[in-house]
Amino acid sequence: MLQAIKTLRWTQPMRALSTVNTSSGIQGSLSPAAPAPEPDKLYSKLEIELRGIDPAVLKSYTWFATTAAEHLGIEKGKCWSPRKAHHERMTLLKSVHIYKKHRVQYEVRTYFRYMNFHKLTGSTLDTFLEYIERNLPEGVALQASRTELQEIPEHLRQPPEQV
Repeated sequence: MLQAIKTLRWTQPMRALSTVNTSSGIQGSLSPAAPAPEPDKLYSKLEIELRGIDPAVLKSYTWFATTAAEHLGIEKGKCWSPRKAHHERMTLLKSVHIYKKHRVQYEVRTYFRYMNFHKLTGSTLDTFLEYIERNLPEGVALQASRTELQEIPEHLRQPPEQV
């Protein structure tokens, strides 16, 4: 049985050096025993949120990311965007000291786009995220959250004993 755990930030795994070659050709060991290779992590879902000020750029980048996912063999889920943008308005006085009737209004519209991808391995996820982050256009922000699958601990697998 597997249990889902959701993480918002992802980090690159660090590789430990197990051996070092010296200039004389002799190998020295940094750790007493070479670590056993860890199995690749499994992720059930990757949710990507894109924010930007131009909806055409967001739509184009969504097409780019889904095409990259298809080339990597990643199962694509739902891609959608809200109908309306988030409006933020600021009203300022034209004059610093007087003339309260004369004002200027500024508006910033933020558009959102959401993408879901399913059934990923850890190495595929890291490769895919690094690739789409490197090709992120200007004025677009990306937030990725992933849901990891883990085994249920041994003490939770067995039903509680009857009293």
